[in-house]
Formats: sequence, C-alpha cells, structure tokens
Amino acid sequence: MANNPLQKFFRQPKIFINLPSKGQYNNPGEITGDVTKLPVYGMNGMDEILIKTPDALLTGESTVKVIESCCPSITDGWTVSNLDLELILAAIRIATYTNSITVGHTCEHCQTENEYDLELSKIIDYYNHITFDSRAVLKDVVVKLRPLCYKEVTEFSQRNFELRQKLESAATIEDSVEKSKEMSRLYEAYGSLQVEVYSANITAIEVGSTIVNERAFINEWLVNTEKSTFDQIKVHIDKNTQLWETPPQLAQCESCGKENTLRVALDHSSFFATA
Repeated sequence: MANNPLQKFFRQPKIFINLPSKGQYNNPGEITGDVTKLPVYGMNGMDEILIKTPDALLTGESTVKVIESCCPSITDGWTVSNLDLELILAAIRIATYTNSITVGHTCEHCQTENEYDLELSKIIDYYNHITFDSRAVLKDVVVKLRPLCYKEVTEFSQRNFELRQKLESAATIEDSVEKSKEMSRLYEAYGSLQVEVYSANITAIEVGSTIVNERAFINEWLVNTEKSTFDQIKVHIDKNTQLWETPPQLAQCESCGKENTLRVALDHSSFFATA
C-alpha cells in the first residue's frame, strides 16, 4: 500500500513521561517500550467524542480508549496501575491543550470567587518523586501490597455506588421490620466489599519463612484476624491511597491576599473540556 500523502499531518508525540510504577505492577506485554520515556499524543476527534459520552464515562470505557489512543505504548488501558493513572491523564491534557488549567475556587477566608491558572506539570513532578510502600510490617507477619489497576478501581467504585444507592432506597422503607432486615443485609454486603477491596491490595503474607499467596487463604485470614491487625493493614493501605491522590496546589486570593489550598479534580469530562 502506498504511503498516505496526509501522513505528515498525523499526530506526533507532544511529551514523554516517566511512569511512577516503572511497569513493575503491570503484566508483560500490556506496556511496551521504555516506561521511563513513554510518548504521549494529544487527543484526536474521536477521543473528544468518547470523553464526553456519559455512559462510557460511567463505565470507564472512554478513559481506557483515550489512554490507549494517546499512549499507544499502553496496549490495555484497563491494566494501568493506579499509580500511573493521574499522571497519564495530566500528560494527555497537557499534550492536547496546554500545561495550564483554569480552576474556579471560593476563598476559604473571605468567600470571594476566584479563578486560578494551575500548572499540570507540577502534578507530573509530584508523582515522579513519591514511592509506593509495598510492605506493611506487623508484629508477626509481613503483608506485601500492590496498587490496584484501573479496572479494579472502576469495578469497586461502581459496586460501592450501587450499594449506597440501595442503602438510600432502603432508608425509605416504611415497614420498620422490613427496613431493619434490608439495612442489615446491605451493611453486611458493604462490609464484605470493604474487606474485598483491602484483600485485593495484598499479594502475599509472610509468616517467618512461609509465604502465603493463595487468595482464599488471604481472604480467610483477613476475615478472622484480630481487629487491631486489620486496622494496621487498613491504615497502611489508606496512607498509600492518600499519598497517591492528586496533590493540592496553593493559590493566593486576589481579594484578601490569603492562601487557599486547591485540588485539581481529574473529573474526566470537565478535566478534558477545552480550556
């Protein structure tokens, strides 16, 4: 086939990024090339349509397709480590528009409405200077941890959302006995989901020279372990989660001159709206 005469107008990489996970939390073949210098392209017309499709946004499908389009070295967007996700989205935004994003914010001190232009490169710098803590050392055991992938995060979030909706609906049941039964059932399901989420973060448990990595054994241990042990694991995982949230940026109110803490919400529809 002859070369397309329009090929010179095809997209070219705009920036290159260094994935915080360094590829160690992804399966072979799902990320190709150098994970410390991954090319990122700006969105094309089809990507723009996908990112604004409500159903695809809700399921995460649009985010996956845009990641695969703009980062062709990533062959399966669902398997992207949660460590890399926010950085990748910020890089795609930079490659498509500019390094700057306008954020509206009400001053915490004087309630004045302000607009600030924040630099997305600061988000990328932040993620390249933090480390995922993959070991929780307890009294008798060492718990080895991993970050969730985007598919897991999406599925857990959807199930959590559905349970919350059911809880809200159950709260309106007029019959007190029926209401109590349904609320009890849903709270039990919610508790089981939380245990499942924390279990999914665990790859193995070391007890002396013994390594346990069978999922059924790990789940059973989590359900039956002392509350203090479970709480220690929960605190460790929650600290990792908080560390890998989008970092805040400081901005000065134009009216009162005091500093405000701003967070760039990487909501996938508004985040990719044309600046």
